[in-house]
Amino acid sequence: MATQLRPSTAAPPTRDAPAPGAHRPREKLLSRLDRGGSPYLFIAPFFLLFAVFGLYPLGYTAWVSLHDWTISGKGDYVGLANYRQLFGDPDFWNALGNTLGMLVVATVPQLVLALIVASLLNQQLRGMTFLRLGILLPIVTSVAAVGIVFSQIFDRDAGMANGLLGLVGVHPVDWRADKWSSWLAISTMVDWRWTGYNSLIYLAAMQAIPRELYEAAAVDGAGRIRQLRSITVPMIRPAVIFTVISSTIAGMQLFTEPLIFGQGPDAISGGSLRQFQTVSMFMFEKAFRNFDYGYGSAVAWMIFLVIMLLTAINFFIVRRMK
Repeated sequence: MATQLRPSTAAPPTRDAPAPGAHRPREKLLSRLDRGGSPYLFIAPFFLLFAVFGLYPLGYTAWVSLHDWTISGKGDYVGLANYRQLFGDPDFWNALGNTLGMLVVATVPQLVLALIVASLLNQQLRGMTFLRLGILLPIVTSVAAVGIVFSQIFDRDAGMANGLLGLVGVHPVDWRADKWSSWLAISTMVDWRWTGYNSLIYLAAMQAIPRELYEAAAVDGAGRIRQLRSITVPMIRPAVIFTVISSTIAGMQLFTEPLIFGQGPDAISGGSLRQFQTVSMFMFEKAFRNFDYGYGSAVAWMIFLVIMLLTAINFFIVRRMK
């Protein structure tokens, strides 16, 4: 008995239909590009802004420093003549010495005090939120207001500092007349303003230290000072490196505090004998009061090179301390 074949109802496969998995290589490529390229896309705005407002001014300043550039405009190309003049200028070396001196006088006590304050705030105290917010108040205070207030505190005739010294039998000090006294007064302003900021950085790093380490040290008989030296400081080493480098950069750019502290026509000169003029003030004097932009740009580049040198030295010293 013959069987009748039924016609197939399934549609014949078309030649245009893609094979299964044909799009997988393209999807894998897009996935790799998304994982590998999207982070760079997200951080690209920062680098674009840095190139426009950071690298371009830096390069343009270097170009200006190679010319005899005055208020009338671009002059002749002079090469390294501005730098040779700078190295032979005693006022520049005086300003650099003042800056480095105030950097040491301000930074070392500031970071030590910040470490102590952070260690105290890391304890179980009442009103901890209020205390942590309180150390932020100097940061949000206007630097101009800070300079004006401290200028009155260190006034020779009616200042509170001399009043307190008089209570212990010390004669009044003319804080603006001498290098060391002016350095101490300006460093006090800097320390008052930035100690709380560095304390919060240290405190945030201390919060990540396991409490078991302190408990084990206490069982072994280690006191607070020994715990601070043997546990806290080694564990917050990255935060210490950051604060040292950032304080060095800020110290080399010190400008507003000594300028307001100076008061009078000799403010930008750092006193009648330039006893507290910083390199930033020296640069401003040459570029915007004497209108010698080429020489001022050379000073700016020297500030940049000194900052890079000090940053590298600080970094390697702290790394070697490990």
